[in-house]
Amino acid sequence: MSASDHSTATVLELVAPDMAEVDRVIAQRLDSGVPLVGQVAQYIISAGGKRLRPVLLLLTCGALGYTGSQRHNLAAVVEFIHTATLLHDDVVDDSTLRRGKPTANENFGNPASVLVGDFLYSRAFQMMVDAESMRIMQTLADATNVIAEGEVLQLMNMHDASLDEAGYLRVIRSKTAKLFEASARLGAILAASPPEIEAACAEYGQALGTAFQVIDDVLDYDGNTAEMGKNLGDDLREGKATLPLILAMQRGNEAQRQIVREAIETGSVDRLTDIVAIVRDTGALEATRDAAAAEAQRAIDAALQLPSNEHRRAMVVLASQLLNRRT
Repeated sequence: MSASDHSTATVLELVAPDMAEVDRVIAQRLDSGVPLVGQVAQYIISAGGKRLRPVLLLLTCGALGYTGSQRHNLAAVVEFIHTATLLHDDVVDDSTLRRGKPTANENFGNPASVLVGDFLYSRAFQMMVDAESMRIMQTLADATNVIAEGEVLQLMNMHDASLDEAGYLRVIRSKTAKLFEASARLGAILAASPPEIEAACAEYGQALGTAFQVIDDVLDYDGNTAEMGKNLGDDLREGKATLPLILAMQRGNEAQRQIVREAIETGSVDRLTDIVAIVRDTGALEATRDAAAAEAQRAIDAALQLPSNEHRRAMVVLASQLLNRRT
Protein backbone atom coordinates (compact mmCIF):
# COMPACT_ATOMS: atom_id res chain seq x y z
CA MET A 1 0.00 0.00 0.00
CA SER A 2 1.48 3.35 -1.05
CA ALA A 3 1.62 6.36 1.29
CA SER A 4 -1.25 8.00 -0.59
CA ASP A 5 -3.42 4.88 -0.37
CA HIS A 6 -2.64 4.73 3.35
CA SER A 7 -3.62 8.38 3.89
CA THR A 8 -6.86 7.99 1.93
CA ALA A 9 -7.61 4.79 3.86
CA THR A 10 -7.17 6.73 7.13
CA VAL A 11 -9.69 9.32 5.91
CA LEU A 12 -12.18 6.58 5.01
CA GLU A 13 -11.59 4.87 8.36
CA LEU A 14 -12.61 8.05 10.17
CA VAL A 15 -16.09 7.95 8.60
CA ALA A 16 -16.37 4.12 8.35
CA PRO A 17 -19.04 3.77 11.10
CA ASP A 18 -21.11 6.53 9.46
CA MET A 19 -20.65 4.96 6.01
CA ALA A 20 -21.92 1.63 7.39
CA GLU A 21 -25.09 3.47 8.44
CA VAL A 22 -25.30 5.15 5.00
CA ASP A 23 -25.05 1.70 3.39
CA ARG A 24 -27.94 0.54 5.58
CA VAL A 25 -30.04 3.52 4.43
CA ILE A 26 -29.11 2.83 0.80
CA ALA A 27 -30.12 -0.85 1.06
CA GLN A 28 -33.40 0.09 2.75
CA ARG A 29 -34.30 2.79 0.19
CA LEU A 30 -33.32 0.67 -2.82
CA ASP A 31 -36.08 -1.71 -1.85
CA SER A 32 -38.68 -1.69 -4.60
CA GLY A 33 -41.66 -3.83 -5.52
CA VAL A 34 -40.08 -4.15 -8.98
CA PRO A 35 -37.18 -6.63 -8.72
CA LEU A 36 -35.22 -5.28 -11.72
CA VAL A 37 -35.00 -1.82 -10.10
CA GLY A 38 -33.16 -3.12 -7.05
CA GLN A 39 -31.08 -5.50 -9.14
CA VAL A 40 -29.67 -2.83 -11.50
CA ALA A 41 -29.23 -0.20 -8.78
CA GLN A 42 -27.52 -2.66 -6.45
CA TYR A 43 -25.23 -3.78 -9.26
CA ILE A 44 -23.82 -0.32 -9.86
CA ILE A 45 -23.79 0.82 -6.21
CA SER A 46 -21.91 -2.30 -5.12
CA ALA A 47 -19.37 -1.92 -7.95
CA GLY A 48 -16.93 -0.20 -5.61
CA GLY A 49 -15.38 3.24 -5.73
CA LYS A 50 -14.49 5.47 -2.83
CA ARG A 51 -17.97 7.01 -2.46
CA LEU A 52 -16.32 10.42 -2.23
CA ARG A 53 -19.51 12.48 -2.32
CA PRO A 54 -21.12 10.90 0.78
CA VAL A 55 -17.69 10.86 2.46
CA LEU A 56 -17.40 14.59 1.78
CA LEU A 57 -20.79 15.28 3.34
CA LEU A 58 -19.89 13.22 6.43
CA LEU A 59 -16.47 14.87 6.82
CA THR A 60 -18.04 18.34 6.61
CA CYS A 61 -20.66 17.38 9.20
CA GLY A 62 -17.89 16.03 11.45
CA ALA A 63 -15.75 19.16 11.06
CA LEU A 64 -18.73 21.37 11.96
CA GLY A 65 -20.02 19.20 14.80
CA TYR A 66 -23.33 18.02 13.30
CA THR A 67 -24.24 14.53 14.56
CA GLY A 68 -27.93 14.23 13.60
CA SER A 69 -29.29 11.32 11.56
CA GLN A 70 -30.01 13.49 8.50
CA ARG A 71 -26.32 13.23 7.60
CA HIS A 72 -26.84 9.54 6.78
CA ASN A 73 -30.03 10.19 4.84
CA LEU A 74 -28.49 12.98 2.75
CA ALA A 75 -25.24 11.06 2.19
CA ALA A 76 -27.41 8.31 0.67
CA VAL A 77 -29.23 10.96 -1.41
CA VAL A 78 -26.03 12.29 -3.00
CA GLU A 79 -24.89 8.73 -3.73
CA PHE A 80 -28.24 8.01 -5.43
CA ILE A 81 -27.99 11.17 -7.54
CA HIS A 82 -24.42 10.29 -8.50
CA THR A 83 -25.40 6.70 -9.36
CA ALA A 84 -28.28 7.93 -11.53
CA THR A 85 -25.86 10.13 -13.49
CA LEU A 86 -23.49 7.15 -13.96
CA LEU A 87 -26.30 4.98 -15.31
CA HIS A 88 -27.35 7.68 -17.79
CA ASP A 89 -23.73 8.62 -18.63
CA ASP A 90 -22.78 5.10 -19.62
CA VAL A 91 -25.77 4.89 -21.97
CA VAL A 92 -24.98 8.27 -23.55
CA ASP A 93 -21.28 7.39 -23.90
CA ASP A 94 -22.00 3.81 -25.01
CA SER A 95 -19.52 2.65 -22.35
CA THR A 96 -18.89 -1.03 -21.73
CA LEU A 97 -16.51 -0.89 -18.76
CA ARG A 98 -16.58 0.94 -15.42
CA ARG A 99 -14.16 0.25 -12.53
CA GLY A 100 -13.04 -2.91 -14.33
CA LYS A 101 -16.56 -4.37 -14.50
CA PRO A 102 -19.10 -4.42 -17.33
CA THR A 103 -21.36 -1.35 -17.09
CA ALA A 104 -25.03 -1.75 -16.12
CA ASN A 105 -26.12 -0.99 -19.71
CA GLU A 106 -23.75 -3.69 -20.96
CA ASN A 107 -25.29 -6.17 -18.51
CA PHE A 108 -28.97 -5.16 -18.41
CA GLY A 109 -29.37 -3.10 -21.59
CA ASN A 110 -29.92 0.62 -22.20
CA PRO A 111 -33.66 0.81 -21.39
CA ALA A 112 -33.22 -0.72 -17.91
CA SER A 113 -30.26 1.58 -17.17
CA VAL A 114 -32.13 4.74 -18.15
CA LEU A 115 -35.29 3.81 -16.27
CA VAL A 116 -33.49 2.70 -13.09
CA GLY A 117 -31.53 5.98 -13.26
CA ASP A 118 -34.90 7.76 -13.28
CA PHE A 119 -36.01 5.71 -10.26
CA LEU A 120 -32.86 6.70 -8.33
CA TYR A 121 -33.39 10.40 -9.10
CA SER A 122 -37.00 10.28 -7.94
CA ARG A 123 -36.14 8.22 -4.84
CA ALA A 124 -33.45 10.79 -3.97
CA PHE A 125 -36.04 13.58 -4.14
CA GLN A 126 -38.43 11.60 -1.92
CA MET A 127 -35.62 11.22 0.64
CA MET A 128 -34.52 14.86 0.63
CA VAL A 129 -38.07 15.86 1.56
CA ASP A 130 -37.46 13.98 4.86
CA ALA A 131 -34.92 16.64 5.85
CA GLU A 132 -37.79 19.18 6.01
CA SER A 133 -35.52 21.99 4.86
CA MET A 134 -36.15 24.24 1.87
CA ARG A 135 -32.42 25.16 1.79
CA ILE A 136 -31.49 21.49 1.42
CA MET A 137 -34.15 20.97 -1.25
CA GLN A 138 -32.95 24.06 -3.11
CA THR A 139 -29.28 23.02 -2.94
CA LEU A 140 -29.94 19.52 -4.28
CA ALA A 141 -32.51 20.62 -6.88
CA ASP A 142 -30.12 23.28 -8.20
CA ALA A 143 -27.19 20.84 -8.24
CA THR A 144 -29.18 18.20 -10.12
CA ASN A 145 -30.25 20.79 -12.69
CA VAL A 146 -26.69 22.08 -13.20
CA ILE A 147 -25.40 18.50 -13.62
CA ALA A 148 -27.99 17.91 -16.36
CA GLU A 149 -26.92 21.16 -18.07
CA GLY A 150 -23.29 20.04 -17.86
CA GLU A 151 -24.18 16.75 -19.54
CA VAL A 152 -25.91 18.57 -22.40
CA LEU A 153 -23.01 21.02 -22.69
CA GLN A 154 -20.58 18.11 -22.96
CA LEU A 155 -22.77 16.56 -25.65
CA MET A 156 -22.67 19.83 -27.61
CA ASN A 157 -18.87 19.95 -27.29
CA MET A 158 -18.31 16.45 -28.67
CA HIS A 159 -15.86 16.41 -31.60
CA ASP A 160 -15.20 20.15 -31.17
CA ALA A 161 -11.42 20.62 -31.40
CA SER A 162 -11.76 24.39 -30.82
CA LEU A 163 -12.88 23.95 -27.17
CA ASP A 164 -10.61 25.97 -24.87
CA GLU A 165 -9.65 25.54 -21.22
CA ALA A 166 -12.48 27.83 -20.01
CA GLY A 167 -15.06 25.79 -21.95
CA TYR A 168 -13.62 22.54 -20.58
CA LEU A 169 -13.72 23.84 -16.99
CA ARG A 170 -17.31 25.01 -17.43
CA VAL A 171 -18.36 21.46 -18.33
CA ILE A 172 -16.55 19.73 -15.45
CA ARG A 173 -17.60 22.33 -12.87
CA SER A 174 -21.20 21.61 -13.89
CA LYS A 175 -21.06 17.90 -14.61
CA THR A 176 -18.70 16.64 -11.90
CA ALA A 177 -17.77 19.32 -9.36
CA LYS A 178 -21.34 20.52 -8.70
CA LEU A 179 -22.34 17.43 -6.70
CA PHE A 180 -19.09 17.59 -4.70
CA GLU A 181 -19.89 21.25 -3.98
CA ALA A 182 -23.48 20.44 -2.95
CA SER A 183 -22.32 17.54 -0.72
CA ALA A 184 -19.95 19.79 1.23
CA ARG A 185 -22.49 22.63 1.40
CA LEU A 186 -25.13 20.26 2.84
CA GLY A 187 -22.89 19.55 5.84
CA ALA A 188 -22.72 23.27 6.57
CA ILE A 189 -26.49 23.69 6.15
CA LEU A 190 -27.19 20.77 8.50
CA ALA A 191 -24.81 22.30 11.06
CA ALA A 192 -26.57 25.70 10.71
CA SER A 193 -23.18 27.29 9.96
CA PRO A 194 -22.73 31.00 9.25
CA PRO A 195 -22.65 32.06 5.55
CA GLU A 196 -18.85 32.38 5.38
CA ILE A 197 -18.35 28.79 6.63
CA GLU A 198 -20.99 27.50 4.21
CA ALA A 199 -19.21 29.34 1.38
CA ALA A 200 -15.86 27.81 2.41
CA CYS A 201 -17.40 24.31 2.43
CA ALA A 202 -18.93 24.87 -1.02
CA GLU A 203 -15.60 26.13 -2.37
CA TYR A 204 -13.80 23.12 -0.90
CA GLY A 205 -16.23 20.77 -2.61
CA GLN A 206 -16.08 22.55 -5.96
CA ALA A 207 -12.27 22.70 -5.98
CA LEU A 208 -11.96 19.06 -4.86
CA GLY A 209 -14.43 17.91 -7.52
CA THR A 210 -12.61 19.89 -10.22
CA ALA A 211 -9.22 18.45 -9.21
CA PHE A 212 -10.76 14.95 -9.13
CA GLN A 213 -12.02 15.26 -12.73
CA VAL A 214 -8.82 16.85 -14.05
CA ILE A 215 -6.78 13.96 -12.59
CA ASP A 216 -9.32 11.55 -14.12
CA ASP A 217 -8.56 13.08 -17.52
CA VAL A 218 -4.81 12.73 -16.90
CA LEU A 219 -5.25 9.03 -16.12
CA ASP A 220 -6.84 8.44 -19.50
CA TYR A 221 -3.41 9.12 -21.01
CA ASP A 222 -1.15 8.13 -18.13
CA GLY A 223 -2.69 4.96 -16.71
CA ASN A 224 -3.17 1.47 -18.06
CA THR A 225 -6.48 -0.30 -18.53
CA ALA A 226 -5.86 -2.84 -15.76
CA GLU A 227 -5.18 -0.08 -13.20
CA MET A 228 -7.83 2.25 -14.50
CA GLY A 229 -10.80 -0.03 -14.91
CA LYS A 230 -11.67 1.93 -18.03
CA ASN A 231 -10.43 1.79 -21.60
CA LEU A 232 -7.42 3.97 -22.33
CA GLY A 233 -8.43 6.64 -24.82
CA ASP A 234 -12.17 6.36 -24.13
CA ASP A 235 -12.53 10.14 -24.05
CA LEU A 236 -10.82 10.42 -27.41
CA ARG A 237 -13.09 7.80 -28.94
CA GLU A 238 -16.08 9.86 -27.79
CA GLY A 239 -14.58 13.01 -29.30
CA LYS A 240 -14.11 14.72 -25.92
CA ALA A 241 -11.53 17.50 -25.91
CA THR A 242 -10.17 17.04 -22.37
CA LEU A 243 -7.51 19.27 -20.81
CA PRO A 244 -4.46 17.14 -21.79
CA LEU A 245 -5.58 17.37 -25.45
CA ILE A 246 -6.45 21.08 -25.27
CA LEU A 247 -3.02 21.89 -23.79
CA ALA A 248 -1.25 19.56 -26.26
CA MET A 249 -2.83 21.50 -29.15
CA GLN A 250 -1.79 24.82 -27.59
CA ARG A 251 1.80 23.67 -27.07
CA GLY A 252 2.42 21.42 -30.07
CA ASN A 253 3.71 22.24 -33.54
CA GLU A 254 1.35 22.37 -36.53
CA ALA A 255 1.80 18.67 -37.38
CA GLN A 256 1.10 17.61 -33.76
CA ARG A 257 -1.92 19.92 -33.56
CA GLN A 258 -3.32 18.43 -36.76
CA ILE A 259 -3.03 14.84 -35.46
CA VAL A 260 -4.86 15.71 -32.21
CA ARG A 261 -7.46 17.87 -33.98
CA GLU A 262 -8.34 15.12 -36.47
CA ALA A 263 -8.63 12.52 -33.71
CA ILE A 264 -11.08 14.70 -31.72
CA GLU A 265 -13.13 15.56 -34.81
CA THR A 266 -13.37 11.97 -36.06
CA GLY A 267 -13.29 10.09 -32.71
CA SER A 268 -10.58 7.89 -34.17
CA VAL A 269 -8.11 6.12 -31.86
CA ASP A 270 -6.01 4.80 -34.77
CA ARG A 271 -3.19 7.13 -33.77
CA LEU A 272 -3.63 6.78 -30.02
CA THR A 273 0.04 5.88 -29.49
CA ASP A 274 1.10 9.04 -31.36
CA ILE A 275 -1.37 11.15 -29.39
CA VAL A 276 -0.20 9.80 -26.02
CA ALA A 277 3.36 10.66 -27.10
CA ILE A 278 2.31 14.17 -28.18
CA VAL A 279 0.48 14.77 -24.87
CA ARG A 280 3.63 13.74 -22.99
CA ASP A 281 6.24 15.38 -25.27
CA THR A 282 4.53 18.78 -25.28
CA GLY A 283 4.40 18.83 -21.47
CA ALA A 284 0.59 18.86 -21.62
CA LEU A 285 0.32 16.02 -19.11
CA GLU A 286 2.51 17.84 -16.59
CA ALA A 287 0.60 21.09 -17.18
CA THR A 288 -2.70 19.26 -16.58
CA ARG A 289 -1.34 17.85 -13.31
CA ASP A 290 -0.31 21.41 -12.35
CA ALA A 291 -3.88 22.59 -13.02
CA ALA A 292 -5.18 19.82 -10.74
CA ALA A 293 -2.63 20.78 -8.08
CA ALA A 294 -3.86 24.40 -8.15
CA GLU A 295 -7.45 23.21 -7.60
CA ALA A 296 -6.34 20.88 -4.78
CA GLN A 297 -4.56 23.80 -3.11
CA ARG A 298 -7.73 25.90 -3.43
CA ALA A 299 -9.61 23.10 -1.66
CA ILE A 300 -7.02 22.96 1.13
CA ASP A 301 -7.16 26.76 1.63
CA ALA A 302 -10.96 26.57 1.91
CA ALA A 303 -10.84 23.65 4.38
CA LEU A 304 -8.46 25.59 6.65
CA GLN A 305 -11.25 28.12 7.29
CA LEU A 306 -13.18 25.41 9.20
CA PRO A 307 -12.68 24.63 12.92
CA SER A 308 -9.50 22.64 13.59
CA ASN A 309 -10.27 18.97 14.35
CA GLU A 310 -9.61 15.50 12.94
CA HIS A 311 -12.37 15.79 10.34
CA ARG A 312 -10.90 19.02 8.97
CA ARG A 313 -7.46 17.37 8.90
CA ALA A 314 -9.00 14.51 6.92
CA MET A 315 -10.46 17.03 4.43
CA VAL A 316 -6.97 18.48 3.89
CA VAL A 317 -5.45 15.00 3.48
CA LEU A 318 -8.15 14.06 0.95
CA ALA A 319 -7.32 17.08 -1.21
CA SER A 320 -3.56 16.64 -1.02
CA GLN A 321 -3.68 12.89 -1.79
CA LEU A 322 -5.93 13.36 -4.80
CA LEU A 323 -2.89 14.27 -6.88
CA ASN A 324 -1.40 10.81 -6.31
CA ARG A 325 -4.49 9.07 -7.72
CA ARG A 326 -3.70 6.18 -10.02
CA THR A 327 -7.23 4.78 -10.40
